[in-house]
Amino acid sequence: MAKTQQPENLRFAKTHEWVRVEGDEAYIGVSDHAQDELGDVVFLELPWGETGNNQVNAGDHFGDIESVKATSELFTPVSGTITRVNQALKDAPETVNSDPYGEGWMIVVKMSDPSELDSLMDADAYAAYVASHPE
Repeated sequence: MAKTQQPENLRFAKTHEWVRVEGDEAYIGVSDHAQDELGDVVFLELPWGETGNNQVNAGDHFGDIESVKATSELFTPVSGTITRVNQALKDAPETVNSDPYGEGWMIVVKMSDPSELDSLMDADAYAAYVASHPE
């Protein structure tokens, strides 16, 4: 396993999704560790056409990520309304491998309860979690 990065400005769920907060919006994607474990991402099933009225609760399944090794479910770490889906990933799912914390973001959720962020791990806690939970 390669050494993976966890940016300090993100929060992480135990299911390996990350959250970057911008105002009242949460950008969500999968961690560098998760994409590294999965291998080459070949397909994403995201709520492509369901923005604006698609309510999600923290822990809800919002999609699937398929790689050459496995298919895994994706879960939203925060509650709110999905306002955007990264349409570029339809044709270039491999972006999740090359830029998991940048252009590899998956959905944006307008948060209904920002206090849920307190239950997520910071970068150091996530690095410790990954080290203590080999997959």
